[in-house]
Amino acid sequence: MDTPPPAALDVSSMRAALQHSWSIVPDELDYVPKGVGSYHWRATCDGGDARGERDGLAKYFITVDDLDTKPWIGRDRDSTFTGLAAAYETAALLRNRGLELVVPPISSDDGAFAKRLDEQYAIAVFPFVDGKSGDWGDPISPVERDHLLRELAQLHAATPNVSTRIDRRRHELFERDLLLDALGNLGRPWDEGAYSERARHALTDHASAVMDRLERFDALAAQLERTNVEPVVTHGEPHPGNLLRTRTGLRLIDWDTVALAEPERDLWMLEALDTDPTALDAYVQQTGRPIDEAAIEFYRLAWTLSDTASFTDLFRRDQPRTQWADRKWDGFVALLSGAPSAPYAPSSPHA
Repeated sequence: MDTPPPAALDVSSMRAALQHSWSIVPDELDYVPKGVGSYHWRATCDGGDARGERDGLAKYFITVDDLDTKPWIGRDRDSTFTGLAAAYETAALLRNRGLELVVPPISSDDGAFAKRLDEQYAIAVFPFVDGKSGDWGDPISPVERDHLLRELAQLHAATPNVSTRIDRRRHELFERDLLLDALGNLGRPWDEGAYSERARHALTDHASAVMDRLERFDALAAQLERTNVEPVVTHGEPHPGNLLRTRTGLRLIDWDTVALAEPERDLWMLEALDTDPTALDAYVQQTGRPIDEAAIEFYRLAWTLSDTASFTDLFRRDQPRTQWADRKWDGFVALLSGAPSAPYAPSSPHA
């Protein structure tokens, strides 16, 4: 979801934080409308800056994270900030280990990878990478997919060599309460916004299927808990929207989702849906590790249920009718109707 920055975000406080903590004094701060829960700006220093860019332009990618929108990290703002800082620190450690795939944040003058702007928001600075970004649902060629799988294998293999403070990803649906509350209130009108009643009727029509998915999710979670596979460092969201194609190869951004988990937390996004049974062979060949199909199903289902809960909450509230919201509505209806989450569209084998 691409959203404008909240009115509560003060650009002058961002400038002050950049100067005080990173010695960056941008001449321009241009908003980049991409993502949700995090807000981004491109910072340009026309005459270079104190961090070493003496001539020409110094460019940075500024991210402001809303600490109220990351339930997978923490239960309150302070724990979320602590987890976010650990995630960004982990990305930096991975890059220092030679993983070119990783785009880590730039440490502040005192060595921190994130700073609080205020109680609700945190700020981080990333290098500006010249490359082409993608969007959810973009195709990926078999050659590029295999390359990314080998890069992910290196990421997972780096786990023993990274002294990380990130947590083990729990096998739970963090938006479960939102979804159950909505399911429990289908018998009364939802009149908050333009989509509210339509959302109630749509969820009512598919409530049984949603409950079946929750039941299957719980069964798979219990199975993974019993299996207790040694976790690895995972990015969690290696979908097209987080990939940059550069002249020197693929780069993976947005490391706030990094966590210790089964490798399948990354791999499910690259598994073709009933179109290519060899989709993950490059990973198996490099690691010698078989794919756990139950884990693949679990993480795909977790994403589907998380999106279902988030869309339900969005349309249950006061959401004005816009083209953006109409596109999200179509995605919501597709999920309720049983369409699986598919980050990458199939590509021609010869692409």
